[in-house]
Amino acid sequence: MNSIRHTIHELGRDIPVILETDICVVGGSCTGVFAAVRAARLGAKVAIIEKHNCFGGVATSGNVNIWHSLRDTTGQRPIISGLTLEVIERLKKRDAVTETGDCINAYQLNTEELKIELDELIMEHRITPFLHTFYAAPIMDGPTIQAIVIENKNGRQAIRARYFVDASGDADLALDLGLPSYASESMQPPTTCSKIQGLDRLGTFDWQAAVREHGEEFGLKNDYGWGTAIPHLSDIQLRADTHVFGTDTSDGDQLSKAEIEGRRQVRAIMDVIRKYGPAGTEVTLVDLAATIGARETRRIAAAYRITGDDVLCGRPFPDTIANGSYRVDIHHSDGSGITFRYLDGTEAIMGERGQPPRIGRWREPLAENPTYYQIPFRSLVPGRVPNLILAGRMLDADSLAFSAIRVMVNMNQTGEAAGVACMMALENNSSISEVDPLALRKKLVSGGSILYGLS
Repeated sequence: MNSIRHTIHELGRDIPVILETDICVVGGSCTGVFAAVRAARLGAKVAIIEKHNCFGGVATSGNVNIWHSLRDTTGQRPIISGLTLEVIERLKKRDAVTETGDCINAYQLNTEELKIELDELIMEHRITPFLHTFYAAPIMDGPTIQAIVIENKNGRQAIRARYFVDASGDADLALDLGLPSYASESMQPPTTCSKIQGLDRLGTFDWQAAVREHGEEFGLKNDYGWGTAIPHLSDIQLRADTHVFGTDTSDGDQLSKAEIEGRRQVRAIMDVIRKYGPAGTEVTLVDLAATIGARETRRIAAAYRITGDDVLCGRPFPDTIANGSYRVDIHHSDGSGITFRYLDGTEAIMGERGQPPRIGRWREPLAENPTYYQIPFRSLVPGRVPNLILAGRMLDADSLAFSAIRVMVNMNQTGEAAGVACMMALENNSSISEVDPLALRKKLVSGGSILYGLS
């Protein structure tokens, strides 16, 4: 695309304020929804903005139907509860979740049912929803956000709120406020997820070996991916088999190209199977994600940056607001492979598709290994804007720490903490940075969260 861009002057105009509320959440992933619900349960009036046609983010629009374990690495101690567990229990009533027994990939979800469940949570709590709505810009009063501008079918409008949660994933609001941001030198590449029917019908034909052998013919690089079942759809798999390398999905031009390339890659895999698979076997592409699955873009500098040592050593924090046990999971940015690091000091490097992993250690065994890690409240609080809090993958964490904490069951908890913190600040007429961490932790626990170390 031409890098020379001329400018057009837009005349000033009055923007109608269509809503005044206590808290506005920008981004309707599960993280954003959980922020809104927790605040609403404490009595706040809440609005939530989502650019897609449904809530749920990567879980729904991205087709990623795995929620990881809610227990520590021993599988014995519960470390995550709150709205994540509540939604799982709600989905069970509709037979829309499968407990796998896997100590890592613990739950397979019917994400179509999840869309409706999140709708119901929003409506039950009288949260004002804005779907098909883009956040456009902040309106400031000194260092404080007075309102945000949105765009949807009704045009350009504004929402006033006392407090704002940036759950946009790419830190759209925080960046517009000029808050310091950073990105990893080698960002983990995104994946277009798909649902494919009939892979089990291929019998002894090893389709992954065929992709490895013939993928170059169809423009595929050596790569590594994964797949999983969908509850009660025995002949359909969720597949996440490729990466769009060298892409920053927070850049509009790159995002457009990545969406097209990700879909092309899925078709290329289908074409390998059509050409080299057994004749007469029906393998069908059933669904493509509505959005490519971004793993990593930019993050915002907050009061504390979580480090890889914090995660891998299970370091405790006095202001912990979330727990996690998912392994460090680094999707290589320069080609095929994923590196997994575990809290017990072991490491597995997955190479090309279908090849066995290389097993080793990243550190020597300890007398007692940590079984979970923690996320501190400070990593959600950028500080310079008194009525803004972060929720989700733009939180402050170095590359190694981020590779573990970025998964949904962890980020869900940051949403809950953000919603509760906003309500506490509202009640005290204070900045979010002035919220007492101990009081926040106690209020989270009283609302169903699991946090250890409280007297």
